Amino acid sequence: MHKIIEYEQLINNEIKGTYQLIDVRSPSEHKAETIPGSINLPLLDDEERTRVGTVYVNESADKAKKLGIEIVSKKLPDLYSKIIDLSNQYDNLIFFCYRGGLRSKVLVSLLDSLGIRAFKLNGGYKRYRKYVIKALPEIVKKVNFVVIHGNTGTGKTQILKILNQKSMDVLDLEGCANHRGSFFGSIGLGKQNTQKMFESLIYESLSKSKSSIVFVEGESRRIGRNIIPKCIFQKMWEGTHIKVESDLDIRVNNIINDYVNANNEELIKSLNFLKSTLGIKNIERYADMIRKFEYEDVVRELMIKYYDPLYKRENIDFAATFNSNNPEEAACQIIKWSKDNLKGWH
Repeated sequence: MHKIIEYEQLINNEIKGTYQLIDVRSPSEHKAETIPGSINLPLLDDEERTRVGTVYVNESADKAKKLGIEIVSKKLPDLYSKIIDLSNQYDNLIFFCYRGGLRSKVLVSLLDSLGIRAFKLNGGYKRYRKYVIKALPEIVKKVNFVVIHGNTGTGKTQILKILNQKSMDVLDLEGCANHRGSFFGSIGLGKQNTQKMFESLIYESLSKSKSSIVFVEGESRRIGRNIIPKCIFQKMWEGTHIKVESDLDIRVNNIINDYVNANNEELIKSLNFLKSTLGIKNIERYADMIRKFEYEDVVRELMIKYYDPLYKRENIDFAATFNSNNPEEAACQIIKWSKDNLKGWH
């Protein structure tokens, strides 16, 4: 009989020793959404999964199972070698597929018969997803957000990183989304996370908070394609709002450092989102300037004509304002102010 473990047991530290979650689904399934911290050890690759699925639909479940067994059996020596390496690093190996079905069940039964300490995660990824949906509104009730606002380029993300390095609790929404939130947001970052993965990473971050005070960057509800869950967004607006300000030259330099490593054509493509606001002629002019490496002029003009006017529309009562020309100093000042003025530290 294969061994089963509940996700709640992991959350409550009810498992003895170290463990590693292992996603046995195909690479594309794992990439789209998985349990944060898991590694991918696919029984079937994407093409093989498609083949098995086609046989299941067009012929029969038995024939699909037979094909799956034939494919996986050829991989067993390599899989076994990788699993042995992992078992030497961790006390417990916890395998999951989508529903906690055949893929993880068969593998765990085999490993158990070989004397390897392996568990099947009950309900697989699907049950974990239900857990996150239920737990997220509950965990955020305990949180008091300190929301950091500021014009583009004022170093908000850098300040969050420094706060995190100084052992402050931080929710990096842009990191969870793998998107920076602006129309340049995904440049140089690769594909944006799915909504499910976005929410999982938010939950994982909040679940590790040591106090009720959590620092977060002020965002619109949408970050690229991701939407901040209503319970999180509402709690942010109920939080303490502070502002950071920085000189224009420093802001321009910050943006250039963040984005100019990207391909020029990727930068130009991102400008298309502003056509309706700035007009085609301006977009074409900016594109030409980028091709001539006139980044500073483009960034400065976009800040003055587009981004700064957007931030002026915010009607927020800020509890405090900090100069962020030096992000390290700003972070230290924010910590001191927060500890002097806010309840919830422990």
